[in-house]
Order: sequence, then C-alpha cells, then structure tokens
Amino acid sequence: MNNISIIILSAGFGTRMKSKTPKVLHKISGYAMLYYSIKEARKISNDVKVVLYHKHEMIKKEMDKYFSDIEYVIQDVENFPGTGGALKNINFTKDKILVLNGDMPLIDSKELEKFFNIDADIVMSIIKLNNPKGYGRVVIEDNEVVKIVEEKDATQSELNINNVNAGVYLFSKDILDKYIPMLSNNNKSKEYYLTDTVEMAKLDGKKIKPIFVNEENFKGVNSKFDLSCAEDIMQDRIKKELMMQGIYFRLPKTTYIEKSVKFEGECAIENGVCIYGNSLIKNSHIKAHCIIEDSTIINSSIGPIARIRPKSDIQDSHIGNFTEIKKSTLKGVKAGHLSYLGDSFIDEGTNVGAGTITCNYDGKKKYKTTIGKNVFIGSDTQIVAPVTIEDDVMIAAGTTVTKDIKKGSLAISRSPLKFIENFFYKFFGKK
Repeated sequence: MNNISIIILSAGFGTRMKSKTPKVLHKISGYAMLYYSIKEARKISNDVKVVLYHKHEMIKKEMDKYFSDIEYVIQDVENFPGTGGALKNINFTKDKILVLNGDMPLIDSKELEKFFNIDADIVMSIIKLNNPKGYGRVVIEDNEVVKIVEEKDATQSELNINNVNAGVYLFSKDILDKYIPMLSNNNKSKEYYLTDTVEMAKLDGKKIKPIFVNEENFKGVNSKFDLSCAEDIMQDRIKKELMMQGIYFRLPKTTYIEKSVKFEGECAIENGVCIYGNSLIKNSHIKAHCIIEDSTIINSSIGPIARIRPKSDIQDSHIGNFTEIKKSTLKGVKAGHLSYLGDSFIDEGTNVGAGTITCNYDGKKKYKTTIGKNVFIGSDTQIVAPVTIEDDVMIAAGTTVTKDIKKGSLAISRSPLKFIENFFYKFFGKK
C-alpha cells in the first residue's frame, strides 16, 4: 500500500446518460458508482486520487459521506481535455500508479491486485469481445501491447480486432513522468489520450504487457441501459451472497435488495420485495410485494403488500396487507390490514383494526401517538395526535380519538343510527 497510488478518472460529462446527475453519481444498489471504485481502491492503497471536473462539488459532497481521506484533483478541461489531460497536473510520488475509472461499479480489488503480479513498465487490462463496437481496440503481438487505437481513429483492419481496452492501467512512475508531458491533442477529438503513452513507450522499447480480465468486473457504464445491466449483476451478487448465508429468496430475480441492507438469523424474502437503505431484517418473513425503507424488522412477518417507511422499528409483530408504517415503534403488535400508523409507539398485545389511522399531521407539524399494552382498536378508528392511550383500553369501531384515554377504559364516539322508512322508493320514485 505504501508504494502504490491509485487515480480514479471521473471528470467526464457523461452525455450518453442524458441526465442532469453526474454519471458517476448514478446509483447501483443504493450507492453511487464512484463509491464502489473508491471502496475497492482503498483496499489496495491509502493514496487514492479522484480526478473531477463536471459538477465536482456535488460529487465531492456525496463521497465525503463515506470517505474522509480522498484527494480530489480538478482537471483543467479547457486546456487539457481527455484521459491524458486528466493526469497533466498530478505529481506522481509512488513507484506504481494504477489508473481506473469512476464508472466501473463492478470492479473488484482482487482483480486489481493481479496487475501487480506482472513485471512490465505498463500493464493494460484487455477484454476480448465478440462485438467490440464502441470500444478502443488494442493491437497485441507476441504477448505484448503494440498500441491502442480509439474507435473513431481506427483503420478498417484495426476495427476488426476484438481485443478492447478495458480502461484500467498500471504504470511505473518513470513512464508517466516522461510521457504525460509529451502528450499531444493532434487527433480528431482534439483531446489528450492516456492511451498514447502506450505507443510512445513502445517506440522507446518499454515493456507493455496485457492482462486479460473478466468483462463483468470491468464493465463500464456509459448509458442508462449499461446502468440497468450493471444493476442486474450487482443484485445477483448481493442475493447470492445472502443465500449462501442462509437467507431464503423466493424468485430472487424479482426482488431488489440494496447493498447496505443487513440480515441476521433465518429470514424468508418472497417475490417482489424491495428493501432499501440501512435496514436490518432479523428472523423475519417478508411476504410478497412489500417495500421496506431504512427500518428494523425483528421476529416479525410483514405483508403481503405492506410498506414500511423510514425509521420504523418493528419487533415480534405481524403487519398485514395494505398497511403502512412510518417512523414508528411496534412491539408485539398485530395490524392485519388497511391501516396507516405514523409517528407512533405501540406496545405489546395491541390489536389494530382495519382502517385505523394515526392522524399525525395538522398541516404544519407532525405529532406522536403513544399506545400502551393490550389495546384493542376497532375498525375505522382515527387517532388524532398528539394523544396517549394507556394499557388495557378498548376503542369501538368508527371512533375518532382526540383525547388521552385512561387505562381500562372503553372509548366510543358515534352518531346515533337513524332509519327513514321507504326512502329508497321515494328516492327512485318506484316501489
């Protein structure tokens, strides 16, 4: 680690993404793409530099949430555009410099470590593709790289080559010190290509070796189609690892689990489930088509078709279909169906009837509802916060609760039931 520097190129505009969001901030399984590149780089070296330009303040702000020791370099794109230009103003202090891209969210540090096992002045990552369209071509002779040609600058014979540049390089310090200042933008794009260092080094008799890499790990993301493909791969990795730990997924291809989600114990996840953020699922059954966001679920069953919104803590409870929980703590509670419980604390033994709503928002502020143990809440009950309902209370169906309820009480609020005889016939004018 002490002798290696890693440079992550993330200065591009990402125009093919067709988005106002910088390309490297588009998310894969909950994290920005650049997060993954930095995370894997930090496993190899404590000297990581990220080259930025387009919306660099936004990118740095997002990465500062996770990394405190990253050096950011702002590329002088006006004078030195291109991948070679990105290295123009960097002082190389380590003997080996690994250069990779910020749009490679599937990169793996173990793959990157293989570069250091090859003795060469430059080690280049190569992918062999059946259809190399859209990539720079790599000319290889006698197991050495001769040159790299950008597709838009390639001849017809070079376009027929299926060895493509995967975009990751390992340079010796001497190579970059010598050839980066020599780079020219005399090409169709008027950019400074990092790949030109390969040709210059080759002319000087330097040793340039290819390393053939796994396409999946080195997959770059340049469009939203690429983004969806990378997401599929990442999701397969996440769920495979969880299943090897003993988590059961029914139809895992239909589920979405973010990288940050934690599982403990024996859990079952049915089809169509989405779990986001810093959620913890422990010894629980999440039934079909539920959504869980930044919440803790322990020894509970959720759904089907339930939504658990952020900051909810549900333990030893059953949450049924079409029930929504938000920023609430439930311990030993049954809420079988068709309820909204927001900004609330509900204690063990309580049963929440269908159609129950905690009315927690008055248009200006949100208020808390506290419900004790062994409370029976009848169907179609509205609880207008702030209110406290003590233990052993019964609330009749159709009641609107606007005041605190003492222990052991029955609460009921209903208008008298009236009958108007023959109204149906009068209304429709027939009998």
